[in-house]
Amino acid sequence: MGFYLRKSLRVGPLRFNLSKSGVGVSAGVRGLRLGSGPRGNYVHMGRYGVYYRATLPSGSPRTHQPAATPFSSEPTPFEPAADRESLTEIESGEVTAMRDSSSAALLDELNSKRKKKRLLPGLGIAGALFLALMVGTNSPAWLTGAVLLVAIAAVVFAYFYDQMSKTAVLLYEIESESQKDYQFLHDAFDQLRSCCGAWHIEAQGDTKDRKRHAGATSLVRKSAISLSKNPPKFVKTNVEVPAIPAGRQVLHFFPDRLLVFEPNGVGAVNYNDLLVERQQTRFIEEGQVPGDARVVDRTWRYVNKKGGPDRRFKDNRELPITLYEDIHLRSHTGLNELIQFSKLGVGEAFESAIHKLRRQVEKH
Repeated sequence: MGFYLRKSLRVGPLRFNLSKSGVGVSAGVRGLRLGSGPRGNYVHMGRYGVYYRATLPSGSPRTHQPAATPFSSEPTPFEPAADRESLTEIESGEVTAMRDSSSAALLDELNSKRKKKRLLPGLGIAGALFLALMVGTNSPAWLTGAVLLVAIAAVVFAYFYDQMSKTAVLLYEIESESQKDYQFLHDAFDQLRSCCGAWHIEAQGDTKDRKRHAGATSLVRKSAISLSKNPPKFVKTNVEVPAIPAGRQVLHFFPDRLLVFEPNGVGAVNYNDLLVERQQTRFIEEGQVPGDARVVDRTWRYVNKKGGPDRRFKDNRELPITLYEDIHLRSHTGLNELIQFSKLGVGEAFESAIHKLRRQVEKH
C-alpha cells in the first residue's frame, strides 16, 4: 500500500492547497471562501450546484513559487532485574546542535512556534472559574447565559489562535523517482512495525557478576516502544511520516530529512549525514520470547563457573538465548540512538532505504 500524498491541509480556519503552480491558502465557511495562490487572489461562493468565482486584484506583481520544496558470536547482553551495575547511557546530544544550513530556516520556524504559549488552557480555566463564581453568587440567569456565550466564544477563539500560531505547515510535492524511494522507506518501516518486539536501548555496560546475570558478559537497560506513522504535534503535512520513539526524543523520517523532536526543541539530520549500522545480538530473555524471535541456545538464571546451574539457588530456572537485530542511528551532529527488534533481517531494507534517500539528497 502506498503512503498518502494529500493535496490540501486544514489548519484552523485556513486550508492550504498544493498544485503544480505552487501553494495556495484560503479561508471561509461553506458557500464562501477567500483565497490567495500562485495565480492571484480570488473569491469563491455558491451552493447547491450554483457557484461563482472571481479573481481579485493584487497589490503586488505575482512571483513564481517553487512547488517542490517544503513550506516552510558476540557478548550476550542481559537485562538486569535490578540496576546494581554501572551502565553507560546511550543518548543523543542536544537537538539544538542537530542542524545544517539547509535546515536552518525550517528549524527556526519550528522552534519559535513551539515556544509560543497556548491561550486555550488559561482561558478555559478562567472561564470555568468565572461561571462557577456567578452560579455561586446566584447571579441573574440572563447574565449567566451571556457570560457562558462569551466564554464559549473565547474558548473557540483561543483554540483557533493556538492552532494558527503554533502549527507549522510542511507541504511536499514529490517527484516520481523520489516518491519511489520514499515509498521504499515506508515499506521497510512496515517491516520494522511488523516485529513482535521492538525496544529502545537506553544504557549498556559490562557486568561484574556473571554468576547472577545468567552468564552474560554485558548488561542493557531497555524499554518497549511502538512505531507509528504520525506527524509531530503542531505540524501539519500532506505525507505520512514514519516515527520511532527513542526516550525523550522522537525520530520523524520526512521525505527530505530526519527531524528529531523533544520537549525542549527540534533538530534536523540530513540523510547524507545519517549513519545506519546493523548487528545481530545474542540476548538472554527473562520475559516472554516474541513469536518471531529465533532461540539459539539456553542458559540458567544463576550459573556456576562451568556454565551449569548454580545449585545454591532454589528458584534457578532455565532461560532462552535469542538472536535480535540492533539498528544504531548516528550522525556527526549528535544523534545516537540504538533500537532493537525481535526479528532478524528487518533492518536490511531500512538501511537500504536510507541510502536511497541519501542519494536523492545528494542529487538535488
